[in-house]
Amino acid sequence: MVAAASIWYLFIADTAADNDVVGGVADLANGIGELPALVSDTSAYSSFWDFVVDDEGLGTILGHTWDHAQLVGTSMFFAVLIATALGILVHRVKALAGIVVGISSILLTIPSLALFSIFIPVSWIGIGDRGPLIALGLYSILPILRNTVTGLEEVDAAVVESAKGMGFSAFQRLRRIELPLAWPVILTGIRVAALLNVGIAAIAVLVGGSGLGVYINDGLTRYPNPGSVERMWTGVVFTILLALILDLIFTLIRKFTTPSGLR
Repeated sequence: MVAAASIWYLFIADTAADNDVVGGVADLANGIGELPALVSDTSAYSSFWDFVVDDEGLGTILGHTWDHAQLVGTSMFFAVLIATALGILVHRVKALAGIVVGISSILLTIPSLALFSIFIPVSWIGIGDRGPLIALGLYSILPILRNTVTGLEEVDAAVVESAKGMGFSAFQRLRRIELPLAWPVILTGIRVAALLNVGIAAIAVLVGGSGLGVYINDGLTRYPNPGSVERMWTGVVFTILLALILDLIFTLIRKFTTPSGLR
């Protein structure tokens, strides 16, 4: 039923628009059929390698990769502080849950380029990395917030009551009991937000930001000139590699910061 409705929608859209939706689907199907030949074409790999090593230089690419990582890392730092504080507040004051989670959800639905661009007219932000930093931080709040609330709610109430009976204050219970027990769930939210931001940060270049998006943007601008495809693939491949490295780092953090009984 869903598949039939989707096909019907494509035909309706094709008759109502000038972008030939059905023709685009046909081109996509033809392209998929050509994938095996493209994947086995070793000249494409050698051309990409020559661009990375000789034309652009691995050092320059790693510099952009580091800028990309800093953009993600800085935004995540502030997002973790804000989202965990909000999560603790929502856990303590249930009446605020609908408002805080609702606003965070709305922020996540705003198109990334629109959210990046909305800060340009602000005098102290303008063009550059400040707008993307704020936007990426706002995008990160919801996953971390939800996981913080979920993690705190999953803490056994009997454990909290035992700590209270031992004379622990509310802050001591939070710091020594609730947050450590909720940490694996909170870390999962941070991990999801960070990996999401690695991809979104690639469009920061469109508002004057830094990062690996410069290669994707340059490749699209220069296409189909020589080297344009290699530039696009450089941005894509190194963005994926950065995401994989971050995922590995979060795996190690979880392993060494989570008690064996909670793994």
